[in-house]
Amino acid sequence: MDVPKKNQIFGSLCNDRQLSHQSKHLLLELYRCDYDKLNDESFLRCTLNRSAKLAKATVLNLISNKFEPQGVTAIALLAESHISIHTWPESNYSAVDIFTCGHNMMPELASQYLIQVLKAEEHSLRIIERNPPVAVPKHIRTIV
Repeated sequence: MDVPKKNQIFGSLCNDRQLSHQSKHLLLELYRCDYDKLNDESFLRCTLNRSAKLAKATVLNLISNKFEPQGVTAIALLAESHISIHTWPESNYSAVDIFTCGHNMMPELASQYLIQVLKAEEHSLRIIERNPPVAVPKHIRTIV
């Protein structure tokens, strides 16, 4: 049995006719943030909801957990993917993940909003362009 070589597999996946840059995955690190905001579960849920709307995303559900003695994890499940935040108030640090699919999404607006509202004095942002097959947009799910 002939096993395809690695470059044959990846070469066929990297064909411009088969891939479409329509998804962005933002990895945002927030430093020297406001302790109280990072430790407020209700505030963070509202903040994720607002940031999703700024990104032109549709929020399907919000889930969160408050840790003791401090810290919060919150996730906004989006029709277009997700936004999550994990906080370490004792270090004034937060890790944010914003993944949106679709040409009309504006995840950069969500990241700017989070930087401002959490009063991050420093931040690091990495943007990853996701490459789903062109067939994926043809199978867009509708919200019932």
